[in-house]
Amino acid sequence: MFLAAMTIQAQDKPATPHDSIVFAATTHDYGTIVQASDGSCVFAFTNKGKAPIVLNDVKASCGCTVPEWTRTPVAPGEKGSIKVTYNTNNIGAFTKSITVNSNAVNSPLVLIIKGTVTAKQ
Repeated sequence: MFLAAMTIQAQDKPATPHDSIVFAATTHDYGTIVQASDGSCVFAFTNKGKAPIVLNDVKASCGCTVPEWTRTPVAPGEKGSIKVTYNTNNIGAFTKSITVNSNAVNSPLVLIIKGTVTAKQ
């Protein structure tokens, strides 16, 4: 009976995520940039765990920000990246978030881009 109860408890436990993903930086500050300039930046990360990390989904807080990311599993100790492109045709200050969902224990993670776009002269 005791063994049966332990078996049931073990089966009820949810699958655990693998390990951790560590970003070199989680915020990118563009500072002041000119309208229609390149709004791209790259967030580099390292798999600090013992199992491959897979980025399941990367979502921006609005349509003005487009993420592209490493789609293949990132082995332990290896690096991956997320390229974020902000539409710099929108004038004014901005702060946008990018939510990173993965099989890592510290998922989800939120990356931030911010800056101010000024009009072309």
